[in-house]
Amino acid sequence: MPKILKPKEMNKCLGCFTCMTVCATVNQKNHSLIKSAIKVRTTGGMSSSYVAIVCLGCKEPACMEICPAYALEKRPGGGVLVKGEKCIGCRKCEPVCIMRAINFDNDTKKPIICRHCGTCAQFCPHECLLMVEAEEAMVHA
Repeated sequence: MPKILKPKEMNKCLGCFTCMTVCATVNQKNHSLIKSAIKVRTTGGMSSSYVAIVCLGCKEPACMEICPAYALEKRPGGGVLVKGEKCIGCRKCEPVCIMRAINFDNDTKKPIICRHCGTCAQFCPHECLLMVEAEEAMVHA
């Protein structure tokens, strides 16, 4: 069964940004945090807790449906995969994402969307992120 990424233990997050760094490095071949598909930020200041903004793995992704170039394809288990060669850079996918989890790459003019590869969860030193069975994620959403 396919798995999807879930922020589960964000109360343990220290804001080290290892998840963002490894995501950008593995998926975009770039060490810049702005190239990451996952975004970690505080909930309101330096003494606040952290949240992870990441694709929910929607079964019926609005981002895919609005794409005029058919550059987003359903991913088994939920979410989408970006077909970069088809993308026209229109950015219509960004505002329809309820999580605001689509990041636009100004260099490539393409969206960066979590593909639920699990690399960020694998390298998180505090186990804040987990890969869960897609069906289990929908039950606990």
